[in-house]
Amino acid sequence: QVQPVESGGGLVKAGESLKLSCASSQKIFKLKAMGWYRQFPGEQRELVARITTDGTTNYADSVKGRFTISGDNAKNTVYLQMNSLKLEDTGVYHCYFWGLLGEYWGQGTQVTISS
Repeated sequence: QVQPVESGGGLVKAGESLKLSCASSQKIFKLKAMGWYRQFPGEQRELVARITTDGTTNYADSVKGRFTISGDNAKNTVYLQMNSLKLEDTGVYHCYFWGLLGEYWGQGTQVTISS
């Protein structure tokens, strides 16, 4: 069973940086895209960043210029470099992989920004 696993979350101060990583337990068949969503308490998940296998990226407006997504298609691994973190970036960050057979989601990693 395919299971993405995130790492790199934690507690940092506003203005600092974190890098999240996510690797799939198994190779994704016909990988199309990888990405990151985040979820705030009581709210639905929202897209943070997404990268397709041809390298096309898109970002939520709130993170443009601060976050950078990258991926390794061969290793089925996706990263999220988060700089200039803000209090409102606090949340649970989930990675996902989108392949021909469906989408696969990680359990999530907590990112907490303090003042």
